[in-house]
Amino acid sequence: MIQRKEFDQNLEELRQLLRQMGEHVENSLKESISALQALDSGQAKQIVERDILLNQMEEQVMEIGSRLIVTQQPVAKDLRRIIVAFKISSDLERMGDLAIDIAKVTTRLEGQKLIKPLIDIPKMADLVILMVKESLQSYLDENTDLAYKMAKDDDEVDHLYSQMIRDLYTYMIEHPESLHQSMLLTLVGRYIERIADHATNIGESAVYLVTGHRPDL
Repeated sequence: MIQRKEFDQNLEELRQLLRQMGEHVENSLKESISALQALDSGQAKQIVERDILLNQMEEQVMEIGSRLIVTQQPVAKDLRRIIVAFKISSDLERMGDLAIDIAKVTTRLEGQKLIKPLIDIPKMADLVILMVKESLQSYLDENTDLAYKMAKDDDEVDHLYSQMIRDLYTYMIEHPESLHQSMLLTLVGRYIERIADHATNIGESAVYLVTGHRPDL
């Protein structure tokens, strides 16, 4: 059995890894949207290449957590801390993949011009970046109020997504030649909306850590 002090140090290492993963996701999403707005395929390709860093951090979380379970046999809240770390790292890794998917859309639009200025997509992204930040903070601070507050933002994301879909479908009807790009932009909206869902999952994990019960946020 490892000593309690070492156990706590390993738990803190898990927390810091998850913080770093969250910052990586925030930056990837922010840069992916920036690349899309500028149709900068070079920047988009750099974002895709950095995906391996997030995968490596997730592997570290799994390795540390698994070692703690085997050597310490934690119970109650200590065990929840490790289970929650596994779940959050999985959500963050998936969020990173979705940000990469946005960057890949930009590479598929290489050489084109945007059919119309992007309005709802950047608004959605800004709100989701805030959700990612607040979901991680709710976990780090064990702040259930922040988790519930963050989850309410998901409703606004869904509203913006629905509005974006309506606008793009209307545009496609009026401008059939825009079909390919319009469909790709609807995918971007879907990717952002899915990142928001994963942020909500992290909020649920934060509440579970504190209370032992997982709510449906």
